[in-house]
Amino acid sequence: MSRPLYRGVSGIGVKLAAAAEEGAYYDPKEPGENGIGGAFGRGGARKRHLAAAAVRIGVLVLAAVALVGSVAWAGSLYAGRGAAARAAAAAAHRGYRRLQEQLVTDLLDIGELAGGGVRAKEVEVCPPEYENYVPCYYNVTDAVDVSDLGGGVVISYERQCTRDGRVTCLVAPPRSYRIPVRWPSGKGFIWKDNVRISGQEFSSGSLFKRMMVEEDQISFPSDAHMADGVEDYAHQIAEMIGLRNEFNFNEAGVRTVLDIECGFGTFGAHLFERDLLTMCIANYEASGSQVQITLERGIPAMIGSFATKQLPYPYLSFDMVHCAKCNIEWDKNDGIFLIEVNRLLRPDGYFVWTSNLNTHRALRDIENKKKWTAIRDFAEGLCWEMLSQQDETIVWKKTNKRDCYTSRKSGPELCGHDPESPYYQPLNPCISGTRSQRWIPIEHRTTWPSQARQNSTELDIHGVHSDVFADDTSSWDSMVRNYWSLLSPLVFSDHPKRPGDEDPQPPFNMLRNVLDMNAHFGGFNAALLKAGKSVWVMNVVPTNAPNYLPLIFDRGFIGVQHDWCEAFPTYPRTYDMVHADGLLSLEKSHKHRCSTLDIFLEVDRILRPEGWVIIRDTAPLIEAARSVVSQLRWDARILDLDIASDEKLLIDRASAVAENRLGG
Repeated sequence: MSRPLYRGVSGIGVKLAAAAEEGAYYDPKEPGENGIGGAFGRGGARKRHLAAAAVRIGVLVLAAVALVGSVAWAGSLYAGRGAAARAAAAAAHRGYRRLQEQLVTDLLDIGELAGGGVRAKEVEVCPPEYENYVPCYYNVTDAVDVSDLGGGVVISYERQCTRDGRVTCLVAPPRSYRIPVRWPSGKGFIWKDNVRISGQEFSSGSLFKRMMVEEDQISFPSDAHMADGVEDYAHQIAEMIGLRNEFNFNEAGVRTVLDIECGFGTFGAHLFERDLLTMCIANYEASGSQVQITLERGIPAMIGSFATKQLPYPYLSFDMVHCAKCNIEWDKNDGIFLIEVNRLLRPDGYFVWTSNLNTHRALRDIENKKKWTAIRDFAEGLCWEMLSQQDETIVWKKTNKRDCYTSRKSGPELCGHDPESPYYQPLNPCISGTRSQRWIPIEHRTTWPSQARQNSTELDIHGVHSDVFADDTSSWDSMVRNYWSLLSPLVFSDHPKRPGDEDPQPPFNMLRNVLDMNAHFGGFNAALLKAGKSVWVMNVVPTNAPNYLPLIFDRGFIGVQHDWCEAFPTYPRTYDMVHADGLLSLEKSHKHRCSTLDIFLEVDRILRPEGWVIIRDTAPLIEAARSVVSQLRWDARILDLDIASDEKLLIDRASAVAENRLGG
């Protein structure tokens, strides 16, 4: 049986091979074991500061001499030379400057080592009540019960991020936390103590909230043989659309699904086996979180709500939007929530709504009848066609004809100002995307998996040249192979091998939930799938980067826009790997809107204990990042990518840190 994760006082860089059994027991290392810690005596503090200052002054003097020398040397090269000679001299000068910059970097490293005592202080571990801390949302601590807040307290589910009051400590896992079970076994059960539950969430009886709670785990039993199981439900939806069964969804152009209040991800887990990719969204929940439990199972999810703001996805991005007994009041606010669904759906996309309101018994009630009629009228005003109704489920199909909106008798107007990818902007009561080149019916799109490759005509819509896309694809294929070969000895470094044996490859399923902080075209995602890795990737496009999120969705992937100076909309400990290519350079080009430490603290929050971080960027920025991550107690290594490249790779493994609360 697996043993819980012990969290020592130091919390310094623990290390475990990924091949070990899930939930293995962890022993905290001594402070100096991984090269990060090591306490110094008090008496030498003044000497260390003086030594550090002397070294830094020496660095500055050497750098100044080098700069003066380079200017004089460059002048002698250029004097009286022809154009070709000057060009050669310029190339030589650039090479010299690179060596010079490396010299300064090395000297600064020496200065840091010489003044070991002045290294930045390690970040403290947060108090226990922050174990499930989610910035930007209402948070209830362990010490507060929602029922104790009184009836007059209104909990806001809206995302509200401010720079003030930022928590600058490491969010620690619960004392009994265990490394999640690997995919695909993790789809069927999770460790109970890894998620926050109160017991109330088991009273629902909903198809999508079925679970069995045992002594130390929560299981989600397969209901393939149940008459009212998810397989029958998916089959019913396929038939209502006009398909033979759910295996034909891809043929009908369905690949990406937005699942509103998904329960515990059962529908998404089932569709994943049918090559559909489902994004679950739900409000922040203090306990029994649909998003937290779904991610723990290895199914895509993020915090998001239908309240007053648009979701951070482009218009025309999802082939299906699914709402099974979700708590959205579709009849309210002149149908504005249905307008948001319409914005997200592609032409000919499907809105599947399952609700008790749709039954004949419910419609005998006058108020229910009034609500249902309002929803039907709003759907007609959006030019949706009701394809079918069976029992509690209705399927609508969005129109693919733009002229329908001009021939209607009533309904929302077309948007004048129509941004493709709004970032938490107020809900817009108008119809979006009708003037977009991406207005293409799902039946006319390239089907999965071919759509991931995108042809030249499809790329032209996004302003991407096919040669650039091909180079990006080839580069990421090579890079993922390199990543995997680099991770092999790190993952298995604790496992001795016999002389002559080759290093074993990491298991194909060592990762499941992956987040790419600067996804660009989604090439990292595509390369992982091409390499046969059993992963899904949350492709994040920073708000200050070129917006290729529409292209990412058109490739059949999922993603979101995000400002990395804010907290990501997820719970702690939800990703196995976080990848960042060029993010540090991007932030530097925008004058460091927030500190690198702030960004890495957020990465640490969302990364699972013993999770991996891969950062690819220019050598000076990687060197600077190494000093920052040492404050987070990560086990960091810098690797050269290519002799001819200015880039380096920083591979980090998050430690299992927490405050020691023995006896309390």
